Amino acid sequence: MNTTYHIPVLLQSSIDGINIRPDGTYVDLTFGGGGHSRAILEKLNNGRLIVFDQDEDAWENRIDDSRVEFVRHNFRYLYQFLKYLEAMPVDGILADLGVSSHHFDAADRGFSFRFDADLDMRMNKNQSFTAADILNTYSEKQLITVFKLYGEISSSRRLVSEIINYRNIKPLKTTWELKELASKLAPRKDAARFYGQVFQALRIEVNGEMEALKEMLESSYSVLKPGGRLVIISYHSLEDRMVKNFMRTGNVEKSQPETDIFGHANTPFKVVTRKVIVPEEEEVSLNPRARSAKLRIAERAENV
Repeated sequence: MNTTYHIPVLLQSSIDGINIRPDGTYVDLTFGGGGHSRAILEKLNNGRLIVFDQDEDAWENRIDDSRVEFVRHNFRYLYQFLKYLEAMPVDGILADLGVSSHHFDAADRGFSFRFDADLDMRMNKNQSFTAADILNTYSEKQLITVFKLYGEISSSRRLVSEIINYRNIKPLKTTWELKELASKLAPRKDAARFYGQVFQALRIEVNGEMEALKEMLESSYSVLKPGGRLVIISYHSLEDRMVKNFMRTGNVEKSQPETDIFGHANTPFKVVTRKVIVPEEEEVSLNPRARSAKLRIAERAENV
């Protein structure tokens, strides 16, 4: 297993949760370094694995196995590609929504505040829209929304004020320029966490991650067999809330399911994990990036 690219988070729990049949068809929506995919393949005989990843570095890390089909596109197109590949319905879907360690460690990608690089943050390098474009063209109101919603930064308004004052003189271009601005507001004892929130907010906006997650979740019911499993590992509170709501109600925005005239809940999924699964202390010590991971599992109900 290539652990230099990305250490798979909650590996055993997620593989157990997807409930693999040796002849089944499964989807890994976030291939990355292939850690979860390789674990699925170990349990497949004549089954089929379809993997998604829009990043060209993930493509370079692909698995040479006749049972694997690689889709170099965003997982928001789950339904369209499974239909094209004549793979529906599938037995299970797995998605690890975290960013690969590789991306944080690749200085030139602009994901990390540890390196001086262009403000890029694109998962798909063919996309023209970058983090620099957001910082230099968004209105004050738009920027405040990005940092407050996706970074959960309480001082978003002050941060945006620093950004606008800076860009009125010259465009923001590099990660260290942004870090320097953020350092004016970062708490002394936890500056790294603050920088991480700033960069996370931009990454989510650049890649349209919340919209893609919503589209993928909404198509999952259509592509899964009754009894098929949906296994999602999230890292951001907004992601986790969307996943939790969807598994409970079939709607990312509703926390309570709709009921019929008799009070019976009409839900497309049955929640398997009543309590969210989080990494053990040992896993976090070995892989600190697993600290905020939350695993939820649901099973597709019969037609509703």
